[in-house]
Amino acid sequence: MGSEHDMEFASKIKRFLDGEGFTVDCEFRVCSAHRNTRGLLRLLQEYEGEPLVYVTVAGLSDSLSGVVAGNSSQPVIACPPDLERYGWGKAFSSLFTPKGIPVTCAALPENAALAAVRILALYNEDLKEKLQEYRNRVTERSG
Repeated sequence: MGSEHDMEFASKIKRFLDGEGFTVDCEFRVCSAHRNTRGLLRLLQEYEGEPLVYVTVAGLSDSLSGVVAGNSSQPVIACPPDLERYGWGKAFSSLFTPKGIPVTCAALPENAALAAVRILALYNEDLKEKLQEYRNRVTERSG
C-alpha cells in the first residue's frame, strides 16, 4: 500500500479471500513509491524469487504499481482505491505504465483477489480446486 490510509480498502481483498475459502497468505506492507523509494526497492529485493503476486493499493497518484512492476519479476495487480471518489481519471496511472512495465488493473478488490488466485493456482492444485468451486458457486447463484 502507498500509505496507511489505504488499509481499509486493501483489507477488503483479504476479507474476500477468507470469505470464499481461499487459503492464501497475505501480507500488508506500507511503502510509498514517492516518499520511500529506497525502502520499497529493499522490500522488493527481499521477496524476489518467491512465488507471489503483488496487489498494489495506492490512493491519489499510483506510482507504486509501476515501480513494483519495474523492479520485480512477480506479477503486479493494481487495485486503485479511490475510483468512486475521483473517477476513472484516477485509474490512468495504474493503467498506463511505460512499455515493458506490465501492470494488470482491477477496479474491484474482489476481482484483484481473484486475479491473484488465478495466477497462484497455475502452480497450486488446491487453489485450482478452490477456484473451480468458487466459479461453480457463482454460476449456481446467477441461475
